Amino acid sequence: MSVWFVTGASRGLGAEIVREALSRGHEVVATARDVEAILKAYPDRPGGLLAVTADVTSQEQLRAAVDAGLAAFGRIDVVVNNAGYGLVGAVEEVSDQAARELFDVNVFGVLNTLRATLPALRAQRSGRVLNIGSVAGFATAPGTGLYGATKFAVEGLSEALHGELAPLGVRVVIVEPGGFRTDFLNGASLRVEPASIADYAAGAGATRAALAANDGRQPGDPAKAAAAIVDVAEADEPPLRLQLGADAVERVEAKLDLVRRELDEWRLTALSTGF
Repeated sequence: MSVWFVTGASRGLGAEIVREALSRGHEVVATARDVEAILKAYPDRPGGLLAVTADVTSQEQLRAAVDAGLAAFGRIDVVVNNAGYGLVGAVEEVSDQAARELFDVNVFGVLNTLRATLPALRAQRSGRVLNIGSVAGFATAPGTGLYGATKFAVEGLSEALHGELAPLGVRVVIVEPGGFRTDFLNGASLRVEPASIADYAAGAGATRAALAANDGRQPGDPAKAAAAIVDVAEADEPPLRLQLGADAVERVEAKLDLVRRELDEWRLTALSTGF
């Protein structure tokens, strides 16, 4: 059995991951901005659960949460970077403040969590880091450019981290979920910028309408996603990327096909720029 450290653990996919890990006998340090929300999510108070307040934008709170986990369980084996939220709006419509706040949580929150947890994993020469990205971090769409940019950033740092930690016995997995029936599309996890530029009605506007209509109707089962995530954490040889949901697989395959077509079409131009 292992010890998990999960951010954004009070609801949605994070809560499902905690429940699945606990059901398999793992111990879990579950963090969120409000510890009472965590306790409300797990009213039976399972013995292997340690609920700790930790806002991912606060390095001090994260370090304190790690210290509490080490004091309670003696080690940390699996780090799940799940905290984050979505943002809808055309790139030009998104305010500077909204963009920076989004990056503070979705990107710098991951970095803060890594800085707090990796010393323990490196000292053990073992462990898993699961960064919860999104299919939008591999293939984004109109209206989700800033959100996609944060998840692209997580993909980039995770690829580098994979190479840095593998020699130390720590494996990194990027999880790329499609649409799952959590609260991600309602006001608890999704912020919508005002549609302030009429020219973007056909692009970002269509995404706004589709996401609003799809709330609660996403094709993915979050409990099954959590089971798959715990499975991959327990695997001896986990993949660098794990897509979740048929919609995620379809979008990734479509982008790979597009990149291959463009690479073939423009190959001579690309190669012509060398010596």
